[in-house]
Amino acid sequence: MAYLPLPRVESLVDATSFHLTVLPYLSQLRWLPDSLREAGLDVYSLRAVYLATNPFVLALAFASVLAGLFFIAAEINRNYSQVDRFWSILPAVYNVHFAVWARLSGIQTHTLDTIAVVSVIWSVRLTFNYWRKGGYSIGSEDYRWEIVRSKVNNGFVFMIFNLGFIAVAQSLLLLLITAPTYIFLVTAYNQGAETFGLPDLAFSRAIIFFIIIEFFADGQQWNFQNAKKEYLNNARISEAHKDQYSAEDLDRGFVVSGLWSWSRHPNFVAEQAVWVTLYLWSCYRTQTYYNWAGLGALGYLAIFQGSTRLTESISAAKYPEYSDYQARVGRFIPRLSVKAKKTKASKKSN
Repeated sequence: MAYLPLPRVESLVDATSFHLTVLPYLSQLRWLPDSLREAGLDVYSLRAVYLATNPFVLALAFASVLAGLFFIAAEINRNYSQVDRFWSILPAVYNVHFAVWARLSGIQTHTLDTIAVVSVIWSVRLTFNYWRKGGYSIGSEDYRWEIVRSKVNNGFVFMIFNLGFIAVAQSLLLLLITAPTYIFLVTAYNQGAETFGLPDLAFSRAIIFFIIIEFFADGQQWNFQNAKKEYLNNARISEAHKDQYSAEDLDRGFVVSGLWSWSRHPNFVAEQAVWVTLYLWSCYRTQTYYNWAGLGALGYLAIFQGSTRLTESISAAKYPEYSDYQARVGRFIPRLSVKAKKTKASKKSN
């Protein structure tokens, strides 16, 4: 195999070392712009530059350029959901990039191919839901940023916030959640023939399972919102939704049935679980309890915590019964003890 801009490591643990697998290649960021400029539009020259550059550095350069574009577009349009519009696309782009780079470099790895396919499934499902809802993503939607903007009186301070967090931090986060895929790539390069065993199959199928859960959760939310809209417009429940919802349900204003009776945000739970599972898969494969790629999963959990708190504060102010729902149903994790008490109470009443 010809020289590749990937590290040769002595152990699986070394494959998870940021200092060995990423840091030595960051200097490529300096000459990459000139190399691309010299290559111009020549396909063969661009291919040579692509394969001569470390794949994670390539992704990092792309994410950095996007961050700048997101910031400029937000400041011009005064719409701070630029990253949100690409939330359902970028992680899949990065994972497919790692798989394609491996293929072009002669690294055969079933794991990267599987991750690429699963990521595309995740992206298609999320993108469909994004456009079905009129362009709002699972990330922090524009109305939320407008609320944050209203609480910041200083325009310069919010511009710094837009640059540092909305544009740069979120753009890098969407790359970091795919960092485990880069670890798989480094591992495949050093191990040679890859064994895709039953545990690997279990991890990949677990990710698909969470994607399916997210699909059904979003579908239940979508059906309820459509039923509520028709109910408010026509003052009656449509025939299509009579068996699903009562007038009391629709007057309440938010869905509490199906998966939403177990968790206040089942779609968010599944979404976070997708990327945590990918990270745990990389830990299993490299026989480590933790590695630097966990920063992406940790950041993803943190951003959902903040976004969900803001969303729920809006819902609690809008819907009088939402506080009761919060007391009864867990934000992410089901409160089984509460459900058990409700079940016992219903049995006694019968």
